[in-house]
Order: sequence, then C-alpha cells, then structure tokens
Amino acid sequence: MYIRVLGPLSIHHGKVEMMLSAQQPSTVLALLLLNNVRVVPVSELIDEIWKEAPPKTARTALRTYVCHLRKKLSQTTGRTLAEVAETTLQTVQNGYRFVAEPEQFDLDLYHRLQRAGTKAVIAGDFRSAAQCFHQALRLWRGPAVADVELGTRIRAEVAALEQSRMTMQDYRIELELRLGRHREILSELAVLTARNDFHENLHAQYMIALYRSGYRVRALEAFHKIRHNMLHELGLEPSLRLRKCHQAVLTLDPALDDAEVVPLPQRSPANLPEIPALGGSF
Repeated sequence: MYIRVLGPLSIHHGKVEMMLSAQQPSTVLALLLLNNVRVVPVSELIDEIWKEAPPKTARTALRTYVCHLRKKLSQTTGRTLAEVAETTLQTVQNGYRFVAEPEQFDLDLYHRLQRAGTKAVIAGDFRSAAQCFHQALRLWRGPAVADVELGTRIRAEVAALEQSRMTMQDYRIELELRLGRHREILSELAVLTARNDFHENLHAQYMIALYRSGYRVRALEAFHKIRHNMLHELGLEPSLRLRKCHQAVLTLDPALDDAEVVPLPQRSPANLPEIPALGGSF
C-alpha cells in the first residue's frame, strides 16, 4: 500500500486505488494521515468535520466514518477488517491513529529526506544535501491533500508543510549556487520567480545566478520586475537585502561571486520535524 498526501490524497495497493466519494470520511482520513502515528482525539476529529456545530450524533457518525474507511482499506489491500483495525487504522484511548509503513508514505519519506539533507548541510556535504532536498521536493504533486475540504486543523498542517517546502526550496537553490551550478538552475529559477512574484529570496538567487552566468542586464531586469510588482501590488519597496543585491550587480561587486542569500542550518537537526526557519540577510 502506498499513501500520498503531498498533492491529491491517494492510497494505492498495486494497481488498486482506494476510492472515497464522501467528504467526511476523506476529512477524517486526511487529518489522521497528516498526524501519522500520532493519536488524533475524537474531539478534534469532530471539530474538524462539524466545526462549532456538531450534531448530537457526532460520535456515532464518526465511528461510522472510521468503519467505512476500514472497509475501504480492507477492500483495497485484501486484508481483513480485523487486521486493518489492529495494524493500520487503530482505535487508541479516546481517539484514532493511522499507522503507515515509512517506505510507503510520501510524507514520511519527505521528512526523512529533509532530516538527511539538513544533517548533510551541517556536515559540509553540500552535494548530498542538495540531492536529498531535490528528491524530497520531487515528491510534491501539488498542494497537500488538495482534494480535501480544509478545516482548521488540516489547514494548519497544510500551511506548515507548505512553509517547510518553501524553506527547503530556498535551501536547495542556495546549495546549487554554492556548488557553482548557477547556469544549470537558470531555467528553474525563471519559472519559480514567475510563480512567486514577491518571494525576495528567490529573486535575489535568480539575480545572482544570472550575474554569475554573464547575464548582468537580465539580472538588473529581474530586480526592476519584482520592484515594479511590489510597488504596484503592495505599495512596498523591495527589502534592503534585495536592494543591496541590485547595487552589487550595478557596481560589479566581486562579493557576488560568494554571496549568501539564505543562511544554511548550523545547529543539530536531531528530532526536528521541520527545517529551521530562514534568517540572516544578503
């Protein structure tokens, strides 16, 4: 059984796909998967489904949804209902827990690659770190659980994952620049900056990659594009960091040959589920 939540939620066993048509069971499944191995209390599941107005029959209905999910998992995997209840979708205390095999769950693989990449950065092995981050980012097929209606808790989990993805993307691009691969990532950066009008780290990285590749005029154009967008859409000037980058391109500042846009992790990543937040300045 292979489970994917980094994009539309899907569960496959071989060529068989688990199909869910009702929204409520999908919501239950999504919240359990995003909290993989952790127990989700009944109260949180009820709140996620019905928000502030749960019916008197909410607990009974939730048990029905769980039974429905177990039946679907049984049909998909060929295991008995008892096996599914014992090993996969478990009733624990006053809640439920979904236990997915690490090798068969994209979210678990994402976090393992994330931790491995962070450890490699701290060890100074930038090539391995960039490879880990690249593999992790390739697991994404769109917004997390994109086909599930987002309640408060699922929305929070999805927002945290999206921030984690963006941070990892910043780190990977930074690693590629430090490895001298500025020309190789120009096309990717052109797409990323077009999709992220106000992501100043990406635009600074793009400017530096263009400059190092001999495209000084295009680097200046990239700055004026984000400045135009920010002024017209937000009424804001670019950050001091980005303006310094622009000035460095104008003056052919040799510091651009070794410029750091995104500081890389320095502390131990042991037991950290997420990459540390960005900091520092150009």
